[in-house]
Amino acid sequence: MTYVWIEIVLLGKLDEGPAHGYELRKAIERATGMTLSNNSLYPALRRFVEAGAVTRSTEEQEAKPARNVYTLAEVGRELLLDMLTDFPADLARTDAEFYTRLANFSRLTPEQRRQVLAVRDEALAAERNRLGGLISAQVDSWNRALLDRICSQLDDERAWLAELGDRIVEEDCR
Repeated sequence: MTYVWIEIVLLGKLDEGPAHGYELRKAIERATGMTLSNNSLYPALRRFVEAGAVTRSTEEQEAKPARNVYTLAEVGRELLLDMLTDFPADLARTDAEFYTRLANFSRLTPEQRRQVLAVRDEALAAERNRLGGLISAQVDSWNRALLDRICSQLDDERAWLAELGDRIVEEDCR
């Protein structure tokens, strides 16, 4: 499975302004709590430059090697929006994929936000149904307790998604 959340975060950070690789790594770490390796960052930047989504320029530094500065191009902004709204069910089950889109809701229309929430809710409902069916077959009480807990967490998140949907409606009415 290909995860796109890293690319969304990367493009989102570049949408805030030009940055060099180290700045991007640190900004992504501050925003997500996750450490992004150079082996993930620079290949993604290279792909974006080759696709015309990001431009790269060289910035001279006194007594240091020149460094590359990356800037989001208009094509990159369009790509970011496409990535935010393209949310297939297999990605919707992944917390990082959903949370990344949620963190970028300000970039989406109310209808696009509702669609992201609906896809996530459908994915959670399917997982809840699958796990719920396994609970009764458990002979080990510890396994049953674990599945009960996971199902409870899924139920809690689905209630939260409904609250987020209500918030979208409230904001849309203002």
